[in-house]
Amino acid sequence: MVKEIQIRISLKEEEQSDILLLKSARKLAINKKEITGIKVLRKSIDARKPKIVFNYKVAVFIDQPVPQNSEYTFEYKNISKANPIHIIGFGPAGMYAALRCIELGYKPIVLERGKNVQDRRRDLKAINQDHFVNEDSNYCFGEGGAGTYSDGKLYTRSLKRGDVRRIFENLVYHGATEQILVDAHPHIGTNKLPKVVQNIRETILAYGGEIHFETRVTDFIIANDKIKAIQLKNNTEIPVDKVILATGHSARDIFYLLNKKEIAIKAKSFAMGVRVEHPQHIIDSIQYHCSGSRPALLPAASYGLVEQIKDRGVYSFCMCPGGFIVPAATANGEVVVNGMSPSKRNNLYANSGIVVEINVDTDLAKYDQFGALKGLEYQKNLERLAFTSGGRNQTAPAQRLTDFVEGKLSNELNSTSYQPGLKSAPLHSLLPKFIGGRLRKGFEVFGRKMKGYYTEEANIVGVESRTSSPVSIPRNNKLQHPEISNLFPCGEGGGYAGGIISAAMDGERCAEAAINNI
Repeated sequence: MVKEIQIRISLKEEEQSDILLLKSARKLAINKKEITGIKVLRKSIDARKPKIVFNYKVAVFIDQPVPQNSEYTFEYKNISKANPIHIIGFGPAGMYAALRCIELGYKPIVLERGKNVQDRRRDLKAINQDHFVNEDSNYCFGEGGAGTYSDGKLYTRSLKRGDVRRIFENLVYHGATEQILVDAHPHIGTNKLPKVVQNIRETILAYGGEIHFETRVTDFIIANDKIKAIQLKNNTEIPVDKVILATGHSARDIFYLLNKKEIAIKAKSFAMGVRVEHPQHIIDSIQYHCSGSRPALLPAASYGLVEQIKDRGVYSFCMCPGGFIVPAATANGEVVVNGMSPSKRNNLYANSGIVVEINVDTDLAKYDQFGALKGLEYQKNLERLAFTSGGRNQTAPAQRLTDFVEGKLSNELNSTSYQPGLKSAPLHSLLPKFIGGRLRKGFEVFGRKMKGYYTEEANIVGVESRTSSPVSIPRNNKLQHPEISNLFPCGEGGGYAGGIISAAMDGERCAEAAINNI
């Protein structure tokens, strides 16, 4: 017999090694000797009150063994001589599309503009230390996509788009810790995710798939409403049958290419703002109602904030407890910031994007001349402004949080995790009013919601502009582009995902759609 139950455990009780056994027996009114095993299904922290508790959902096995194997199996087969499907981009959508192709008996041929995870590290170092951006290999482009070096957060609300558990189990199959199957807000960590990504690559290659790094697609050869061939940067042409486009939200050259060839794309609403960085102990003290160090059993505290300011959402995005701010530009001449955390989340700082919703239909009238690319052009202009105001390198413009809200230039800034460095700049006047004004009001509201959040010990850093794609690529109910029948727009770049898990699910769906279309 198996019983699923909910258990609440205090911080003090969490220190006891057999507490789940004792509490399960008590709740089920049975002798603990009858319990042959307990499997944790979900674990979360409830810190809303000073008495913090852990919420557990567990499966209690009574007089029967705990199964050791996962109910999910991944049956990959040799597809080295199978029909090919071409996949452009090797982020979460592209990786999972490739894995699904192999399961279904087709050969994925992946074309990735960036480098593999090992070689990519040198280019990340060049951004941080030399302020040089390799436009094909950076925090956004390369094996694993933007998520590889940005924390590996796995939380998603996309529960209706596919089998979320299957995506998690596949990550575990490829080396992620089983803890991601349990935590309410799981993440792998930027120090561990590259190895998982490498293992996925090795699976694809081992079963006969192909992955071509440093291979940028520059053109589509189209005839009779189909892509007949893909042209590469070196002018090589590759004949294709089905194409899954999984290039991510920052592959602007693809959006320009589609627009130039008059292949339908649409301007899409998105969000932009800044990244705010606090000392982690401040967030811990607010969330855990503690002074000094947080209790050892508790992880670095996170937060989620949202408020409607003048009919626009102002909200936290990609919150990174115990993390770092990183330079996420994809070209020289722009400054973009993002956040990441190592698996232990043990850095001294907490950072989060705080962004404002932008409605491309009502907010960007001055950019209507750019048509479907108006959001992209607006995004680029704000990133160029950050580059100029930051000192014309990867140094980022910044301001103390209180000075930003009060409209004052900061005479000095707080210490930061951002390696290229910060430069004091009047972001309160540099940011467009409909963004900056809402942010200033939003920070005041957030300070009332979280006592201590509004503090001069926090910096804001500009700009957080790559929350999602400013362009969407339409597709029909068969996941095909309505004008190009063998093109399957996919993942964040198409406007169909908002993170690692939703992109992975969409990659699987597009692989299935492409195969069903054959």
